[in-house]
Amino acid sequence: MNPRLRKLIGLFGILGFLVLYIGLVVRVALLVPDHGPLQFAFYALAGVLWGVPILPLIRWMNQP
Repeated sequence: MNPRLRKLIGLFGILGFLVLYIGLVVRVALLVPDHGPLQFAFYALAGVLWGVPILPLIRWMNQP
């Protein structure tokens, strides 16, 4: 597959995933109680977890 096409497909995949992920995080954030350490843990975890499913996609995009 052409590397430019692979990167274009990956770009739309990442954007689509991030839109869904952000929507999910916003909905779940409404359920998190108003407790500082709990909110901190939730946002720290949500801020890191988005990269887990995207890393294989980025690896696929950068294949020769």
